[in-house]
Amino acid sequence: MLEGIVRDSIGKKATKAFRRDGYLIANIYAKGLENINAAFKSNEFIKAIRAKEKLIFDVKVGDQVLPVVIQEYQKDPVTSKLLHVDLRVAQKGVLSKYLVPVKTTGEPKGLKNKGVLIISKKRLLVKCTAENLPNSFTLDVSNLDVGESILIRDLEANENIQIMDADRVSVVGVIKAK
Repeated sequence: MLEGIVRDSIGKKATKAFRRDGYLIANIYAKGLENINAAFKSNEFIKAIRAKEKLIFDVKVGDQVLPVVIQEYQKDPVTSKLLHVDLRVAQKGVLSKYLVPVKTTGEPKGLKNKGVLIISKKRLLVKCTAENLPNSFTLDVSNLDVGESILIRDLEANENIQIMDADRVSVVGVIKAK
């Protein structure tokens, strides 16, 4: 389980001091709960994220253990170092919006016809409860030829999950290489 500390001071000076000491700044929030300003050791956070198998994972901040989902993160544009992360508490039975990653399997047949696979949406916004939250949307792209794509309306989602993006939006597609 990932362990963090509660930040007392949230000013610019304190934030810089935390980052200098190797901490990642985090905000933990949920509907009806008070926001928690936290900090995690950067290396431990990255290892925990890479090792997790589900979208929801537990963090321990202070004396409380919270099931959270990564909502947003910020990276340094030059060094790609992780600077800040927003974590949303996954409350059971509460309808919330989450970002679910899109994964592809197979090799499109359009690649042999001088096509390039384009992933338009890396994460999809869904509205569901924490119990129904999928770990990812896995799409089989092996039948896609040049000019074909998979739209949001083509996705098979559980009846308890509502995809918030428009039906006509392309998720993945194969376009002709220039």
